[in-house]
This record gives sequence, C-alpha cells and structure tokens, in this order.
Amino acid sequence: MSFVNNFRALYNIVMEWDRQKFIDTVARFIDYTAKRLPDDVVARLREMADRETDERAKVMYACMLEDLARADASSRPVCQDTGLVQFFVTVGSECKLLPLLPSALKEAVEIATSTAPLRPNAVEFPSENNTGTNTGKGVPFIEYDIVPGSDELRLTVYLQGGGSALPGRAAVFPPSVGFNGIAGFVADAMVEKGINACPPLVVGVGVAGCMATAAKLAKHAALRKIGVPSPDAEIAVLEGKLKEVLDEIAIGPQGVGGTSSVIAVNIDTACHHPSSMGVAVQFGCWAMRRGELIFGTDGVVCPTHGGFEV
Repeated sequence: MSFVNNFRALYNIVMEWDRQKFIDTVARFIDYTAKRLPDDVVARLREMADRETDERAKVMYACMLEDLARADASSRPVCQDTGLVQFFVTVGSECKLLPLLPSALKEAVEIATSTAPLRPNAVEFPSENNTGTNTGKGVPFIEYDIVPGSDELRLTVYLQGGGSALPGRAAVFPPSVGFNGIAGFVADAMVEKGINACPPLVVGVGVAGCMATAAKLAKHAALRKIGVPSPDAEIAVLEGKLKEVLDEIAIGPQGVGGTSSVIAVNIDTACHHPSSMGVAVQFGCWAMRRGELIFGTDGVVCPTHGGFEV
C-alpha cells in the first residue's frame, strides 16, 4: 500500500510540474502573440506595402510596419485593444494534459493579463462589470477537437479585438442564392463595418447547414495560414473570385483607399440542407494576432513565430 501511495505522490508531483510548465509556456506565448504578429501575416503586409501604388495607402502601410517594429523593440502590445483570448485545441485522447486544460488555460490568461499587460476586456452581461482578468463566464473561449489514440497537443491562440468582431454576421439563405448571393452578403458586411475592423482584413467565410456551424467554419477559415488556399480546388477558385470582389471595394489600409482591402479570403464548407444554407463571415484585423504551439513527446514547437523561444 505504501508503494501505491508513494507512486501516486510521485505521479502528482510530476503532473503538477508538467502543468506549471505548460501554463508558463502558454502565458509567455499569449504575451508574445499580443506584441508580435505571426511570420506569415508580417510577410503578407510587407508584400502588400511593396505593391501598393496609392500614396496615402503607402504611408499607412509604413505606419503599420513601424508600429510592429516599435512594439517588438519595446515589448509592448501591437494594439491597445488586446482582445479576448480564444483557444482552439486539437488534443490526443492519450495526452496527459487533457484533464488539466480548462484550469491551466484560464490561469495562463490571467498571468499574461498581468505580465504583458493585456487590457482587461472580459465584461459580464447584463451588469457590464469588467472582471479585470480577461477570464470569466465563457472566457477564455476554448474549443476542443479530440484525436483518438494521440498524445500530441496543438494549441492555437487567437486574440480578437472588438473592432474586428463588429462586421461579423451569420444568416440562413435558400441555396439558390449561390456564390453570388454569398459574395454579396460578405461584401455588404465589409462595406457596412469593415473600416471599424482596421483593414486590410483577413476574411473567413463558412457555408454549412445552419448558422452555428457556418460561424464555426468561418472562424476556422479566418485562422488559416496566409497564402494557403482551400484543399478543395473548386473552393480555392471561389476564394480568389471573392478576394477580387472585396478588393474592388477599395477600402484600403485603415480605410484611406488603395489597391487592396483584404489580406486573405478563406472559405470552409460543410453540407447543407436542400432547402436552406447557413452562411457566416468572420473578419480579422491587419494585426492578426494568432499563433500556434505544438506540444509533443520531443518538446514544444512554434510554427507561426520564428522568434518565440519555446
């Protein structure tokens, strides 16, 4: 019996050490993500700045790139609105951290809120009380995708500000509206509130059987790596066509006009009912603060930020 008790004590010590190491790594990464954009987003912004011909837009891109450099040099958040923290977790059923994730991720957010610091953005309804910690009922948002038999954990962190959330919308249409109806729906959302979202924008579109599923797919589409088209060749063509439509709106960086209005347009789909089709659109601002960590048996890997020390 003493052997069993000793084993349990040792196991608890090891698990607590792993939990604390996980929390510290995630907290540091949230802090880092608030201050440094992912490599693919920075590369696309530089590309857009280089090919821009409108003088006002060129000045705005220069300001954005200077903002990134100063945020990095001073270790300060890229934007004063550090958003609400969202986690998208792909985790194996054999991962020993799985039972610890809800409490560990919440603690990591609270630590990062203090160390970065992050602006407190978690506000309760209907009291409108700010929790002060960026945690509370339903926040941080955590979505799980369980992989049977795996022991790996892939964690996507997304800091979404209030401005980029404003143009988001979802609706149900008859399938007869087709691609043109979807394009018009997305374009209307961008015209109405796109400037509030701090363009150029990342646009994620979801098409599915209901609004809820479409909204989920739209969020995942917006989080896709920049420059990676849909694996479905037909959908990839539609992504290119929709990008052309949205760029023609000519909002430009921060609404000053220009040749481009969007950083990327990504579409994700699921089957819909013969009589109805859910459509949703999710926008991300130019400061697309998302990143990924992969926790495996060989350690931690960060595929999105080359400068992050794991």
